[in-house]
Amino acid sequence: MVHRLTQEQARRIALHGQLLTAERPAGVVETIDALTILPIDPTSAIAPSVDLILWSRLGWPYQSADLVRLFEEDRAVFEWGGFYRAMTDLPLLVPEMRRRPESAQAREWLAANDVFRRETLAKLRAEGPLHPSEVPDTAQVSWRSSGWTNNRNSLQLLEMLVLCGDVAVAARDAGGRLFDVADRVYPADVPELSDEDAARERAERRLASFGIARAKGLAQPVEPIAVGELGEEAVVEGVDGVWRVDPEALAAAEAFVPRTALLSPLDRAVFDRRRLDELFGYEYVLEMYKPAAKRRWGYFALPVLHGDRFVGKLDAKADRKAGVLRINALHEDRPFDEATRAAVDAEIRDLARWLGLTPIGVGSA
Repeated sequence: MVHRLTQEQARRIALHGQLLTAERPAGVVETIDALTILPIDPTSAIAPSVDLILWSRLGWPYQSADLVRLFEEDRAVFEWGGFYRAMTDLPLLVPEMRRRPESAQAREWLAANDVFRRETLAKLRAEGPLHPSEVPDTAQVSWRSSGWTNNRNSLQLLEMLVLCGDVAVAARDAGGRLFDVADRVYPADVPELSDEDAARERAERRLASFGIARAKGLAQPVEPIAVGELGEEAVVEGVDGVWRVDPEALAAAEAFVPRTALLSPLDRAVFDRRRLDELFGYEYVLEMYKPAAKRRWGYFALPVLHGDRFVGKLDAKADRKAGVLRINALHEDRPFDEATRAAVDAEIRDLARWLGLTPIGVGSA
């Protein structure tokens, strides 16, 4: 059976999967579990991306200390591959950890530095958690790279051991990540899954979080966006090609209750720019790496969702010293009607209130 969907139905299925309807999730862990991953990025023009993603789902009750507690104390959340994940997903990652490192260069470097590896694990066992700077560099062979990791042996070793599952990120502080032996961070009774079962369940969870996706997608080094042949086949009116849809999400289009939201540019709801254009007709580029004179929307402009459409971009910056949220511009893809303007202004005020700042600038929300 091939499901024939209108673009409106497809959009609503996608937004339902990303928890962007009026029905908000119950808490932080439930949100991460449904989204499957939270991308970690240091950029904090407004707030760290993980906090923006959680706030856009949970709203005012969420505070960044909630995530810190769940990560560092409750161990309900863990960090791997540049993402926060629900600890219940750890069994799905273990088979991949066993295959790491994937590159021949990394495998050869680890083998050549076996003494360094064992000394580092012993140091963590005795004194951890530790910053990379606190781990002595006793590498027999230095790591060679044309990038910033060249000769940064302690950090490179810790990164590899995290991917292998021997070490885990235990906490973060002003000095960055703190690393420890994995068995002091991860639970002891992790169920064992085959490579095939783990890969399938990860893909099933990925499809549920997207609602609708292509069988093949942009190649990603750690967390793919493709879903293979899972779900059921669908075509979307006015869009070329075939999609895969989560059968449990099909009713979401009928039960969809809209709301307005401001999203992080790194949010998975907008991460796949081709999908964003095909389903929503929305153009977006993260411009933080562009020279200021070449930016159309701003350094870290937030995509603006209203109902089942993305309608604009908010260029704003948190000035915590002055206690204000500076609104540089609110770019309207099409002129807002009165109801859209009121809803977007209310969301900007909510963002400022959550940040503990006063909005100033264009319209002052």
